[in-house]
Amino acid sequence: MAEGDAGSDQRQNEEIEAMAAIYGEEWCVIDDCAKIFCIRISDDIDDPKWTLCLQVMLPNEYPGTAPPIYQLNAPWLKGQERVDLSNSLEEIYIQNIGESILYLWVEKIRDVLIQKSQMTEPGPDVKKKTEEEDVECEDDLILACQTENPVKALDFDISESQPDRRSTFQAHLAPVVCPKQVKMVLAKLYENKKIASATHNIYAYRIYCEDKQTFLQDCEDDGETAAGGRLLHLMEILNVRNVMVVVSRWYGGILLGPDRFKHINNCARNILVEKNYTSSPEESSKGLGKNKKVKKDKKRSEH
Repeated sequence: MAEGDAGSDQRQNEEIEAMAAIYGEEWCVIDDCAKIFCIRISDDIDDPKWTLCLQVMLPNEYPGTAPPIYQLNAPWLKGQERVDLSNSLEEIYIQNIGESILYLWVEKIRDVLIQKSQMTEPGPDVKKKTEEEDVECEDDLILACQTENPVKALDFDISESQPDRRSTFQAHLAPVVCPKQVKMVLAKLYENKKIASATHNIYAYRIYCEDKQTFLQDCEDDGETAAGGRLLHLMEILNVRNVMVVVSRWYGGILLGPDRFKHINNCARNILVEKNYTSSPEESSKGLGKNKKVKKDKKRSEH
């Protein structure tokens, strides 16, 4: 396999894992080897009026030089409506050539379904959560920031733990606006003996540099090979900014294989959504392709 093909394959795998973490049961694997997937998209998850299934096949050249091959399946989607939606998806691809675009496609289709629902049934029928339910772990840690940065305090948020075959995963989140704060977050987290004793503490962060309009970002596997890059890829797709996520894993003696990446991404995605760090698809589109990456040597391990 050529080096370019290997790079595309890795980027595809990272995107697939991120999509599975974001959409859960709505994301379906049709043929893993052929890279064929289907996602069920609705205008409202709790009370769907309009639903469409997007089937995609990822060619070897995607995302570098070729778009996904796709099919839109819905009995009501005909004529000009189908043409308009197809044109919208192709426009998103053209605007983001070389980037992972499945998330943007799915959310564009969802926007179209929401607009269709509002047009056919006028009135505020969309259920909105006015307040997110708090997780069980309410005792958020506060760390005074001893620097001259605009953020005066770092608020830590902790997710509920996810167990699987004796391994436990838990995400921690903190707002950050400079690399120095990243070190402070890690130092504060490691003061907790339970977190310090974790087998792996995988982390990634993205800081938006307003003056350069670029992202300063980095990640760390902490021995869980390739986990940091996958976590950062998820954060890129969700276009989060000025935030750091640390996912701790306590290994229980049973190898989980690729499932460990699913748990890491799920933990991270849940806490980012809960704390309102995820942005709209339009903002995600603007954020793609403007990332400044700082790579580090990773410690490697089988578990």
